[in-house]
Amino acid sequence: MSFPIYQIDAFTNRLFGGNPAAVVVLDEWLEDETLQAIAAENNLAETAFVIPDAKCSELRWFTPVVEVELCGHATLAAAYVLFQEHLGAESHLRFETKSGRLAVIRKENFLFLDFPSRPGKAVSVDDSLIEVLGTVPESAFLARDLMVVLESEAQVKSFSPNYLAIQSLDAFALIITARGDEVDFVSRFFAPGAGVPEDPVTGSAHCTLIPYWADRLGKTELVARQLSSRGGELSCELHGDRVLIGGEVVEYMKGKIL
Repeated sequence: MSFPIYQIDAFTNRLFGGNPAAVVVLDEWLEDETLQAIAAENNLAETAFVIPDAKCSELRWFTPVVEVELCGHATLAAAYVLFQEHLGAESHLRFETKSGRLAVIRKENFLFLDFPSRPGKAVSVDDSLIEVLGTVPESAFLARDLMVVLESEAQVKSFSPNYLAIQSLDAFALIITARGDEVDFVSRFFAPGAGVPEDPVTGSAHCTLIPYWADRLGKTELVARQLSSRGGELSCELHGDRVLIGGEVVEYMKGKIL
């Protein structure tokens, strides 16, 4: 058997930018152990496995070490592959996932994720959190991830993560964020416990970032930038209990898994 595989740079309009994801197109599900082994072999932050269907495609995501219940950039990458290779006549794709029904909308060169909003609940900034961070944040909020708010973009840029300490947090991942100098807000994302020390651009984190910054800045349309070494920009909208997370994608590679 062989399976088509693609590598896509998501949330960027330039090659070698944004967040790379692998996309594997299947006719039916393989054993979970095989899916995990493929993701480990790819050694990217995420590998998306998708079974195309014009009505609703099945979609799963794996890091090199674990299956996750929500991933933005690999969903964007999977949608791009389906639009290009399988469902080119569509402008709106639906996916059945572990996070329920998701959608991706195509608008010219941009793809928009339609994801659930996931606002965090305020948590105390105690000494143990300050020790993990090595700095004192303005505030902290917990959803799937722990989001901490810093005073400035410069602090986000200069943050030096202690991955072992971050892994000890009672959360899937750590988001650090601040108001942006040139965009509405900036962020970085760390998930060492899931095999992703720092993720280049993280769509799912914006399920928590968008409602926070929309409320704080008093607007529902925002531009965001993730300050990883590769970098990426996201067009964000809040619609009640949903968020739209938009970006461009670039195809880097395609081939076959033998």
